[in-house]
Amino acid sequence: MAEHAAVNRRVVGSSPTRGAEKLKSREHSGFFYSMAYFLYILQSVHSGVFYTGSSDNPQRRVHFHNTIETGFTSRYRPWKIVFTKEYPTKHLAQQAERKVKSWKSSKMIEQLINGTIEI
Repeated sequence: MAEHAAVNRRVVGSSPTRGAEKLKSREHSGFFYSMAYFLYILQSVHSGVFYTGSSDNPQRRVHFHNTIETGFTSRYRPWKIVFTKEYPTKHLAQQAERKVKSWKSSKMIEQLINGTIEI
Protein backbone atom coordinates (compact mmCIF):
# COMPACT_ATOMS: atom_id res chain seq x y z
CA MET A 1 0.00 0.00 0.00
CA ALA A 2 1.44 3.39 -1.01
CA GLU A 3 1.81 6.06 1.64
CA HIS A 4 0.02 9.31 0.90
CA ALA A 5 2.54 12.13 0.42
CA ALA A 6 0.59 14.68 2.47
CA VAL A 7 0.59 12.53 5.62
CA ASN A 8 4.26 13.03 6.49
CA ARG A 9 4.62 16.69 5.53
CA ARG A 10 5.48 19.20 8.22
CA VAL A 11 3.63 22.46 8.12
CA VAL A 12 5.79 25.50 8.62
CA GLY A 13 4.23 28.84 9.50
CA SER A 14 1.35 29.88 11.67
CA SER A 15 -0.19 27.35 13.98
CA PRO A 16 -3.70 26.30 12.98
CA THR A 17 -4.50 25.89 16.66
CA ARG A 18 -3.50 29.45 17.52
CA GLY A 19 -5.52 30.77 14.61
CA ALA A 20 -8.54 28.82 15.82
CA GLU A 21 -8.14 30.26 19.32
CA LYS A 22 -7.95 33.77 17.89
CA LEU A 23 -11.02 33.04 15.81
CA LYS A 24 -12.94 31.84 18.86
CA SER A 25 -12.03 34.98 20.81
CA ARG A 26 -13.75 37.07 18.12
CA GLU A 27 -16.79 34.86 18.02
CA HIS A 28 -19.76 35.66 20.21
CA SER A 29 -22.87 33.48 20.37
CA GLY A 30 -22.18 32.05 16.94
CA PHE A 31 -21.90 35.47 15.30
CA PHE A 32 -18.80 37.32 14.25
CA TYR A 33 -18.53 40.83 15.55
CA SER A 34 -16.36 43.42 13.90
CA MET A 35 -13.73 45.27 15.83
CA ALA A 36 -14.92 48.59 17.21
CA TYR A 37 -13.46 51.77 15.80
CA PHE A 38 -13.41 55.18 17.41
CA LEU A 39 -13.68 58.77 16.39
CA TYR A 40 -11.20 60.63 18.58
CA ILE A 41 -10.39 64.27 19.12
CA LEU A 42 -7.07 65.38 20.51
CA GLN A 43 -6.29 68.80 21.92
CA SER A 44 -2.87 70.34 22.14
CA VAL A 45 -2.00 70.98 25.77
CA HIS A 46 -0.09 74.17 24.93
CA SER A 47 -1.99 75.79 22.06
CA GLY A 48 -5.51 74.39 22.37
CA VAL A 49 -5.55 73.28 18.70
CA PHE A 50 -7.79 70.28 17.93
CA TYR A 51 -6.94 67.23 15.84
CA THR A 52 -9.61 64.74 14.71
CA GLY A 53 -8.92 61.15 13.71
CA SER A 54 -10.30 57.61 13.75
CA SER A 55 -8.68 54.40 14.95
CA ASP A 56 -9.31 51.04 16.54
CA ASN A 57 -7.01 52.13 19.40
CA PRO A 58 -7.08 55.86 20.29
CA GLN A 59 -4.55 55.43 23.13
CA ARG A 60 -2.00 54.00 20.70
CA ARG A 61 -2.70 56.84 18.28
CA VAL A 62 -2.21 59.61 20.86
CA HIS A 63 1.10 57.98 21.82
CA PHE A 64 2.05 57.97 18.12
CA HIS A 65 1.11 61.65 17.72
CA ASN A 66 3.10 62.57 20.85
CA THR A 67 6.25 60.64 19.91
CA ILE A 68 6.64 59.44 16.31
CA GLU A 69 4.46 61.55 13.99
CA THR A 70 6.44 64.12 12.00
CA GLY A 71 3.57 65.97 10.28
CA PHE A 72 0.96 68.40 11.57
CA THR A 73 0.64 66.94 15.06
CA SER A 74 4.38 67.11 15.77
CA ARG A 75 4.17 70.93 15.87
CA TYR A 76 1.64 71.06 18.70
CA ARG A 77 2.86 68.42 21.16
CA PRO A 78 1.90 67.24 23.70
CA TRP A 79 -1.63 66.06 22.87
CA LYS A 80 -4.36 64.76 25.14
CA ILE A 81 -7.52 62.89 24.21
CA VAL A 82 -10.56 65.05 24.91
CA PHE A 83 -13.25 63.05 23.10
CA THR A 84 -13.89 59.51 21.86
CA LYS A 85 -16.96 57.90 20.40
CA GLU A 86 -17.18 54.22 19.52
CA TYR A 87 -18.56 53.00 16.19
CA PRO A 88 -19.26 49.41 15.16
CA THR A 89 -17.28 49.68 11.91
CA LYS A 90 -14.23 51.44 10.53
CA HIS A 91 -16.35 52.95 7.76
CA LEU A 92 -18.75 54.64 10.20
CA ALA A 93 -15.88 56.02 12.31
CA GLN A 94 -14.19 57.43 9.21
CA GLN A 95 -17.50 58.91 8.06
CA ALA A 96 -17.87 60.69 11.43
CA GLU A 97 -14.25 61.88 11.20
CA ARG A 98 -14.91 63.43 7.78
CA LYS A 99 -18.04 65.14 9.10
CA VAL A 100 -16.19 66.72 12.05
CA LYS A 101 -13.31 67.80 9.81
CA SER A 102 -15.79 69.41 7.40
CA TRP A 103 -17.00 71.71 10.19
CA LYS A 104 -13.67 73.60 10.27
CA SER A 105 -14.86 75.21 13.47
CA SER A 106 -13.34 74.83 16.92
CA LYS A 107 -16.63 76.06 18.44
CA MET A 108 -18.52 73.11 16.89
CA ILE A 109 -15.83 70.72 18.13
CA GLU A 110 -16.08 72.21 21.63
CA GLN A 111 -19.87 71.72 21.55
CA LEU A 112 -19.34 68.08 20.53
CA ILE A 113 -16.85 67.57 23.38
CA ASN A 114 -19.21 69.24 25.89
CA GLY A 115 -22.15 67.14 24.72
CA THR A 116 -24.16 70.12 23.43
CA ILE A 117 -24.34 68.51 19.98
CA GLU A 118 -24.03 64.89 18.87
CA ILE A 119 -22.59 63.34 15.79
